[in-house]
Amino acid sequence: MGESLTPLRVGMVGVGAISGQYFDTVARIASEVQLIAVADRDDERATAVAAERGIVARTVDDLFAAPDIDLILNLTVPGAHAEVAQRAIDHGKHSYGEKPLALTTAQARPLMAAAEAAGVWLGCAPDTVLGSGIQSARHAVDSGLIGTPVAATATFVSPGHEAWHPNPDFYYVDGGGPLLDMGPYYLHALVHLLGPVVSVFGASSRSRDSRTIASGPRAGETIPVSIDTHVTAVLEHASGALSTLITSFDATATHAAPIEVHGTAGTLAVPDPNMFDGTSSLRCPGDAAWQPLPIVAGFEAGGRGIGLLDFARTPAGAVPRADASLALHALEVMEATLESARTGRRLDISPGATRPRPVPLEQLSVAPPAP
Repeated sequence: MGESLTPLRVGMVGVGAISGQYFDTVARIASEVQLIAVADRDDERATAVAAERGIVARTVDDLFAAPDIDLILNLTVPGAHAEVAQRAIDHGKHSYGEKPLALTTAQARPLMAAAEAAGVWLGCAPDTVLGSGIQSARHAVDSGLIGTPVAATATFVSPGHEAWHPNPDFYYVDGGGPLLDMGPYYLHALVHLLGPVVSVFGASSRSRDSRTIASGPRAGETIPVSIDTHVTAVLEHASGALSTLITSFDATATHAAPIEVHGTAGTLAVPDPNMFDGTSSLRCPGDAAWQPLPIVAGFEAGGRGIGLLDFARTPAGAVPRADASLALHALEVMEATLESARTGRRLDISPGATRPRPVPLEQLSVAPPAP
């Protein structure tokens, strides 16, 4: 890609709730990433959103065929992610999408091969790991502030999305659950901090077989739960470090940092990997208290869509930091965790995943440029 595609010309497919965050971010980076048009399977919704945002709406077919678009931004529902990415590749366009890359690794691997054969890039969220929170934590690890990393803990707990979501059914059937829902944020962060995963051992449980919706028109309705809702994994990294990942819809809250990295010379408390900013804290032997660390790396004031900015700036011959290979790696780790929980066996992860390049510090504008 490189300089010849700056600005990167983007067509958005899918204008649901998450699209608002992308609209806001792209408006702040418009000198390098231009949103040309939007489309949705519901043409009327696309037209309404386009009018509200002051942009052009096209049909989905027209968007894929458009010669003035370099990249398809895939914000469709998870079940359509693989299909939309494949159509973009078939039309010779780069593709960047929301998580997951596909519902399974069996769907995702052919996408990777097709993109490589077509000479286009395939990217995937989360790009929160490119923000100043995780990148500054990574800088602390790489600088040796905690010595040699030995272990990490990563914890997401929630009492369940039925507490706020009016239609939470899909969280409690195959393809849902706390690991597949929130695991990508934590796994992408752990790879940035400690490198790729080489093996996994998983365990899981279910606290109850039904949930009660608490809000919206279906409030009071009981829905069935057909999957495990608490998943724990022990991850072995290529670096030798061991991570413990906990994701749960069965717990209330945690008092610890979302991620803690323990090394031979200290412990690092890492901010929420579902956010772009946040401050890490360090505690070494003999310290009386945690010491906050400065922000020294990553996109500061980032937002969903900075992965597109990284795409636009990636020179020819290099790999974007938000390349889909990391999303594929995370998907394989999650699948292996659930399979390990079912079988009780430790499972190896395919080799080949790499740790993305670090992100130097850059302050992004907090508002779009004046017209």
